[in-house]
This record gives sequence, C-alpha cells and structure tokens, in this order.
Amino acid sequence: MNIIFIEDPSDARIAGFRDIRERDLTGREGLFVAEGEVVLRVLASPQSRCGIRGVLLAENRVEGLSDILEALPADTPVHVAKQGVLDAIAGFHLHRGILALGEKPAATSADALLDGLGDEALVVVASGIGNHDNVGGIFRNAAAFGADAVLLDAGCCDPFYRKAIRVSVGAALRTPMATGLQMSEVIDQLQARGFVPYAMTPSATLPLHDAPRGGRVAVILGSEGPGLPESIIARCQAVGIRMAGGFDSLNVSVAGGIALHHFARSA
Repeated sequence: MNIIFIEDPSDARIAGFRDIRERDLTGREGLFVAEGEVVLRVLASPQSRCGIRGVLLAENRVEGLSDILEALPADTPVHVAKQGVLDAIAGFHLHRGILALGEKPAATSADALLDGLGDEALVVVASGIGNHDNVGGIFRNAAAFGADAVLLDAGCCDPFYRKAIRVSVGAALRTPMATGLQMSEVIDQLQARGFVPYAMTPSATLPLHDAPRGGRVAVILGSEGPGLPESIIARCQAVGIRMAGGFDSLNVSVAGGIALHHFARSA
C-alpha cells in the first residue's frame, strides 16, 4: 500500500478532496468523489467501469479496509489522516471516514451501447430527472433487477455526483450508460433495434401487470410532476401502476423499480 500520512488540511496532495460539500468534481478532468465503504468496494471491484485516482481515509479505517487497499495498483496514493484533519479537508464531519477520487469511464454513445446488447435486453431511459436521489435510486434499481444499461437525456443530472453515487450504493460506477441524449433520438434508436419502449405514466390505460414480458424492453421514466412529454408517450406503449383510489403518483425511482421487477422476472 502506498500510504501517505496527511497532517495539514491544506496539503496540496489532497486538493481534490477539499471542501466537497460546497463543490462537486463532475465535469472537472473527468473526476468524481466517492464516499463510504460500500461505494469504495464497488469502485475497487473488477465490475467497476471507473478508475481510482486516490483514497483518503481516517486513520481508524485503514485496518478494516486492508483487503481493498492491498488490491489497488501499487502507485495508488492512500492518504491517511486523523479524524479532525479529515473533517477539515472535507469541510464537514465525515463520519464514514472514507473518500475516494475516481475517474469517469470513457463516454459511450447510445448507438454503441444498444448495439452490444442481446435479444432479451432490458434498459432504463430517464428523461428530465435532475434530483440526485432519484437518479441514484434508478441506478440502484437497474443493478438490482439486472438491467443491461441506463440511458439519460440531457435534462438529467450527472450520475457521478457524490450524492447520486452514494444513493446508488455504487451501482452508477458499474452500470453501462449513455448520457446527454435527446429523447426523440433515443426512441428512434430503440425502435430501430427492436426495443419496445414502455412509457411509465399514471394516465396509461394498460396496467403494468398486463404488459407482456420478454424480448427487448426499454422502461421510460420522466421527471416527477411534469412526467414524460406527451410527444414521447405517443411514440411508446404507455403503462401505469394501479394504486389505491385518490392517489396516482409514486416516486420515480420507486415506479421504475416496480417496472423493472415486472419486466425482469421470469414468466
């Protein structure tokens, strides 16, 4: 392990970890901050699509993470500090005591991503979802139910925001994705490849539980409140989740998880 002890919060070697509550590294040199043991274990796993630039730990966390740290490339810096110094670096009390500086994977086009999927592929498409918790939840559900990819339009927040990664419990670091897309083009790309796009909307007449399973399926999710544009719904098969009378709305990540469970399970 390449352990480097940090005693000064202003040490230039840990500049990437400084004041992470007030800023986010996404968009800066393709870097992001990952937080917590579960996320670090995903980031360091063979399934991760991301690289590790460095690690910053409270000194009492080193022994418990020795299996991860010893498996890192020998030149990966592992910065270690007392809790007070760590808190001063991060800008708040970091009770988990674990941060990592990650490198985003190379961008993938929707065409390339979809062309690599099989005949029974299941993908999630998100439109206009700017809430970090919801985006993280969508990736967590995608991993839990075996979705092959997640496609995000230009209205979605960056899935590599620290909070989105944390809510996804690291799933955003291992799930194939394409970002910055235009929804009308995405529908074209899906349909050209034999995907059935199911638009989730409370106004649908087809209940989700009656939607056929199998084949290439895309679950299309819109933002809470406005939902998907009518122009997009009109090009898809609209499906809805039946709910108790007088209530017609679910959190978008919850609705997406229910839909993925339906389409992913065996007939």
